[in-house]
Amino acid sequence: MALGRRFGLQGTSLCVLLLAVPQSWTAQAQQVAIPLPGAPAIATAPPATSDDLPDAPTPTDQAVRKAEAAQTAGTSHQQPSQQDQTNPAAAPSLADLGFTPQQMQSNAQMQARLNKRTHMLKIHQTLGLITTIPMVATLITGPQAKAKGRYGQPITEPTTANLDFHMALGSLTTGMYWTTAYYAIFAPKIPGVKPKGAIRLHRDLVWIHGPGMIITPLLGIAAYKQENAGEKVHGIASLHGPAAYVTVISYCTAIVAVSWPIHWKFWKK
Repeated sequence: MALGRRFGLQGTSLCVLLLAVPQSWTAQAQQVAIPLPGAPAIATAPPATSDDLPDAPTPTDQAVRKAEAAQTAGTSHQQPSQQDQTNPAAAPSLADLGFTPQQMQSNAQMQARLNKRTHMLKIHQTLGLITTIPMVATLITGPQAKAKGRYGQPITEPTTANLDFHMALGSLTTGMYWTTAYYAIFAPKIPGVKPKGAIRLHRDLVWIHGPGMIITPLLGIAAYKQENAGEKVHGIASLHGPAAYVTVISYCTAIVAVSWPIHWKFWKK
C-alpha cells in the first residue's frame, strides 16, 4: 500500500511539472526574439511604462530669471565686439576729448562776433596789401622832390610837378594807411585770446610804423613849405626822408610776417 501511494504521488508531481514547462517556455519566447538566419539582429528592450520613468524637473521662477539674465549678458558682450569689427576706427567724441556740455553748446552771439571779426580782418589784409603800392611809389619819388646842391654851389630846385606828385602820393598813402588800421582797431576782440608768433610780431611792429605814419607826413609838410620858399630843406624837416624809410621797412615787414607767401590775387580764395 505504501509503495502504491509513493508511486501515485510521484506520478502526480511529474504530470504537474510537464504541464508547467510549456508555459514557461512560451513566456520566454515572447520576451526573447530568436534571430533568423541571414536577418540583421534587432535589439529589443523591455517595454517601459510611464509609471517606471521619473518626472522631468519643473523650472522655477528663479532659474528662469537666471537663464534670461545670462542670455542678456551674453548678447550685450557680443554687440560691442560686432560694432568694433564693423567700425574699428571710430572717431572720438567731443566728450572724449575733454569738452564739457557747456562748451559744446553753440553761442550765437560769439559766432556773430567771430564772423564780424573775420570779415573786418580780411578787409584789413586786403587794404594793407593795396596800401603798399602808393607807399613804395612815394618812397621812390622822394629824391625827385628834393633840392640838390651843396652850400656855396648852385641849388637845383625840384619842379613843381614833382613836388605835387610826391605830395599827392604821400596823402593817398596816409589816407589808405589809416583806413586799413581802422578795420584792425575796431574789429571785435575775442576775450582770452592773445596774439602769438607771427601775429604778435605783426602787432608789435605797429608801434614803429604807426607813429612813423604820423611823423613822416608832418615832416613832409614842413619840407614842402621850405621847398616852395626856395630854401633847402633844413632843421627837423630834414628827417623826413629817414623817417619815411623806417616806416616803409617796418610796414612791409609786418605784412610779410602774416601774409607770406603773398598771393597777389588776394581777392580770390
